[in-house]
Amino acid sequence: MIRIIDYKAGNAPCVMYAVTRLGYKAAFARTPQDIADAKHIILPGVGSAKATMDSLREMALTDALADSVLRQKTPFLGICVGMQILFEHSEEENADCFGWLKGRVVKFDASKVRVPQMGWNRVRFVKNTPCHAREDYFYFVNSYYARPEDTSDLWGTADYDGPFTAAICRDNIFATQFHVEKSGEAGLVLLDGFLSNRF
Repeated sequence: MIRIIDYKAGNAPCVMYAVTRLGYKAAFARTPQDIADAKHIILPGVGSAKATMDSLREMALTDALADSVLRQKTPFLGICVGMQILFEHSEEENADCFGWLKGRVVKFDASKVRVPQMGWNRVRFVKNTPCHAREDYFYFVNSYYARPEDTSDLWGTADYDGPFTAAICRDNIFATQFHVEKSGEAGLVLLDGFLSNRF
């Protein structure tokens, strides 16, 4: 079963719509038991890193997610804030995050660019993965972006007053700063590539 984490700071219904539009069956996950049998896990994100972490802790999902993703190697896709919290720390409200990946999340320089970045931006994918993705325009809404410590985790980049991390990948962990569920055909191609593979 595909499980979409449904928490109060998330965007789960929109992601569910995209998944079912592709012909897959999925269910929302709201408890640790809900993800015990997951074949794929999607963690959507809308809002702040701190609110997301607080919500996941309140739902007792942090340890369950770590067990499923890090130990059982369940394919995982984080979206927007769902990508940012994979790193150790976010400048947004000084939030400690999962720490599954080394690195931190920092804010765009508002003296140089409009913050938040909101709209379509071209993403260039810099390494091949089993999850097929093509260079195209994807939809972003973000004030912060990740700086991975390990450059081998970098999957895709975009430019906003210089290059920034648009997507990351390590083993069974995939994540995008952009909203795949709001990115038209290009987003659906990437989502389908993730859901059709076991990695």
